[in-house]
Amino acid sequence: MKEKKLASEVVAVSVGPAQAQEVLRTALAMGADRGIHIEVTGKDYDLLQPIHVSKILAKLAQDEKADLVILGKQAIDDDCNQTAQMTAALLDWPQATFASKVEKTGDGLTVVREIDGGLETIKTTVPAVISADLRLNTPRYATLPNIMKAKKKPIKKVAPKDLGVDTTPRIEIVSVEDPPVRQAGSI
Repeated sequence: MKEKKLASEVVAVSVGPAQAQEVLRTALAMGADRGIHIEVTGKDYDLLQPIHVSKILAKLAQDEKADLVILGKQAIDDDCNQTAQMTAALLDWPQATFASKVEKTGDGLTVVREIDGGLETIKTTVPAVISADLRLNTPRYATLPNIMKAKKKPIKKVAPKDLGVDTTPRIEIVSVEDPPVRQAGSI
């Protein structure tokens, strides 16, 4: 987005334990201007829920005066597909989910999104929240000089409580069970 002059600054954010800093270093090496690590560790991380991440991202978007928040379409750990939608609702911003193409048009964005029946094109105003389909972008490779520069860039560390976000669990997992074993097929 910066290369196309659609963004003046890219801020990468990761919520999680210390290992999340490596993700931020990679983002910095790939061209992000700044990194913010919302440090959540141990049991607090294990109990972190999409609503908590949404509240954190919404507060950061307000504090940073962001015009656009781009997230992945779903988490790989719990497969929830909730964070972008809840973040947009908390901010009262329009959302475009499953975006495979985004273009700036006038005072807003035109977003092509993948739906069950094909492709849908929508227009939205900014500020907005977008959840990215894997086809939205082909990530660039981080060059060795940029990797070295990224190692020296500071990453701002923030705790959820510093943002006024309570991460007390709102949902309790009662049980997790393996699906029933299926009988082998016979011919």
